[in-house]
Amino acid sequence: MSRGRADLAPSSLFDKLWALHRIAELDDGATLLHIDRVFLHERTGGVALQSLAEAGHPVHRPRQAFATLDHIVDTLPGRAGRGDRTLMPGGEAFIRTTREATRAHGIRLFDLDDPDQGIVHVVSPEQGIVLPGLSLVCPDSHTCTQGAFGALAWGVGSSEAEHALATQTLRATRPRSMRVWFDGQLPVGVGAKDMILALIARDGASGARGAVVEFAGEAVRALSMEARMTLCNMAVEFSAFTGLVAPDDCTFDYLAGRPHAPQGALWPQAVAAWRCLHSDEGAAFDAESRLALDQLGPMLTWGTSPQHASAIDAVVPAPESSRDAAAAQAAATALDYMGLTPGQRLAGLPIDVAFIGSCTNSRLSDLRAAAELLRGRRVAPGVRALCVPGSGAVKRAAEAEGLHQVFLDAGFEWREPGCSMCFFAGGEQFGRQQRVVSTTNRNFEGRQGPGVRTHLASPVTVAASAIAGCLADPRALLRTP
Repeated sequence: MSRGRADLAPSSLFDKLWALHRIAELDDGATLLHIDRVFLHERTGGVALQSLAEAGHPVHRPRQAFATLDHIVDTLPGRAGRGDRTLMPGGEAFIRTTREATRAHGIRLFDLDDPDQGIVHVVSPEQGIVLPGLSLVCPDSHTCTQGAFGALAWGVGSSEAEHALATQTLRATRPRSMRVWFDGQLPVGVGAKDMILALIARDGASGARGAVVEFAGEAVRALSMEARMTLCNMAVEFSAFTGLVAPDDCTFDYLAGRPHAPQGALWPQAVAAWRCLHSDEGAAFDAESRLALDQLGPMLTWGTSPQHASAIDAVVPAPESSRDAAAAQAAATALDYMGLTPGQRLAGLPIDVAFIGSCTNSRLSDLRAAAELLRGRRVAPGVRALCVPGSGAVKRAAEAEGLHQVFLDAGFEWREPGCSMCFFAGGEQFGRQQRVVSTTNRNFEGRQGPGVRTHLASPVTVAASAIAGCLADPRALLRTP
């Protein structure tokens, strides 16, 4: 990672990542980038590989490509023995196509019987497939999750995935850059999900339109790697090209010993190189923003966009308070869909379902935090509660700690790994007009099923709400001995 004369000026982390992967400037103003790793899932991956084969193109470097089954597989308990059956009509064909195509191309597949199968953005970090300084693409918008490692990782379309598989390159127009500082310390009961919801609520869902956003500041440095992934996961909900966090000892400790991370004598060499991956003092950004956290409380969405979020002890805002006429109309439409009225208190609103899962909040630390609230308590009568670990590794670790028993004793369903009811397209859904408090990343109309009303929240807020039977502030339970 030596730097040439042209790079002597202070550079941002994004500047360095872009320069590391730049192959050529193209006539149309785009840049040809080297792509280090490609990750696929069965909803789009099998199609991409099939198209590639029909066009007569081999996968250029199959050892740098990976695939998992996560979007379409069902997550009902006891999945082993059910074969490829899934709740999604035609879902078996996607699974089999992906299996056959990855086998034909020599690509590592985390198949249904693989102990490490799970959600792509959970599996990739666990396996050390994403590393600081790498470029990684996947036909999935939440690939930005993996920017938490100081990698240039972003979601692409199927045709771009095909191009990356065939050539190990991709053309891209250089995004603008943005740095968001999170100042202060997180209060008890408040976490990364609350940080990113507060930012999007303040600046709007298009606040970072097209930018590579570096998250920085005291609070970010204090986050675990899993919390940093939550932060970057929702960068795309901020309309960012991707999110980034500069790697540090926390990152290196997480990656040490992972299957696809450098081993032996290569490890200290890699760490030495990764320590250069930070924004230099004086590096320029196209935009900068700051958010103070000392007074931040648990956040909750009330509408149908992540920007429709408020503190849990707030009331539903009036559409007229929106920043412009278009936003006011969107808020009015959202309130009608959500069955809410301005001035209504969020805390205390009865719920039908509590859901913990998705690539945003299904990791071991998420499950630990929720279980800490659930231990010795029961889900309120009439509330359905589900916990879906993000991967086989998360599930095994949680079960080794007895967390699964805490969830089961509290009245939760304990599921198999997968995307599950993060989104309706996988075949699993909730009932029409059911009110769901969810750790997922999107609350769009119909996201978890036709007519379903989704409130986004952190794992501890979801756990507290499951116990209370209504949207509830987790801080009250955390203060209880």
